Amino acid sequence: MELKIVAIEKPENINFILGQTHFIKTVEDVHEALVNAVPGIKFGLGFCEASGKCLVRWSGTDEAMIELARTNAFALSAGHSFIVFLGEGFYPINVLNAVKNVPEVARLFCATANPTQVIIAETEQGRGILGVVDGFASKGIEDDEGIAWRTRFLRQIGYKLG
Repeated sequence: MELKIVAIEKPENINFILGQTHFIKTVEDVHEALVNAVPGIKFGLGFCEASGKCLVRWSGTDEAMIELARTNAFALSAGHSFIVFLGEGFYPINVLNAVKNVPEVARLFCATANPTQVIIAETEQGRGILGVVDGFASKGIEDDEGIAWRTRFLRQIGYKLG
């Protein structure tokens, strides 16, 4: 077995969701979940087929996001993994529950815009995702000023009232 690190390649402000599933039907079902959760959503989806032709299957509503999804899914080449890139102005918080509720989805590894590295195990059979490094290491512990900033920020962007 060999461990590899695959960096997710994307523009800085683009969010993505990385997960694992169990069936080729995922492509259509995740697509439907996303467009039903947020009408007009811009996204690209890549799915690594784990049997048969072992192709990267794909779908989406935005050519740039579709290309990111296809390219990054192929770089991962980890059986039954999927990656969704959300167009600018669309966020995981608005679609995560819809994606989690797709019957084929087995787990989510991350949902982020941070720089991300995916830890891959490669054997003679294939590749699997062991986990992710999402962003950077902690640099300290939040103090009262940090709490005030966080609560103010969440209200400024409309995620909390008052």
